[in-house]
Amino acid sequence: MQSAEFWVAVAFVIFWGILFYYGVPGKVLNQLDSRGKRIADELAEAKRLREDAEKLLREFESKRAAAEREAADIVSAAKDEAERLAHEAQEKMADFVKRRTATAEAKIAQAEAQASAEVRAAAVDAAIKASERVLREEITGNTAASLVSQGLSDVRTKLQ
Repeated sequence: MQSAEFWVAVAFVIFWGILFYYGVPGKVLNQLDSRGKRIADELAEAKRLREDAEKLLREFESKRAAAEREAADIVSAAKDEAERLAHEAQEKMADFVKRRTATAEAKIAQAEAQASAEVRAAAVDAAIKASERVLREEITGNTAASLVSQGLSDVRTKLQ
């Protein structure tokens, strides 16, 4: 009975006896249980954090989609406003050109009337001088002077 295997078996039983006497297996089981609980708690926390992150991701995606829609609406409104302003500018330009054309036509008509009046006045003066010269050469004396004066005043009033 003095074999090496026997003494190894006795030492093994004594070792396990000492371990059970000091409650090592219970402490080890408690440590494993607490570590398992801690790992389970960390897994639960990680799951909760993941759900929160997914919730935040969905919220940010919806906010991004809303911001993109708002940006598209702003761009559309800006395009509409630009088209409206361009149309107003065209209308104002057309009105400006119309008014300038009317003003130019009025100035042309005024210039034509003034030129016509100047030509008429020049023609009247020329006709009066020609009439006066012809009458002076043809008629002589006092009666001639009074007739010429009366005729010239009549011609002036009728031609003007």
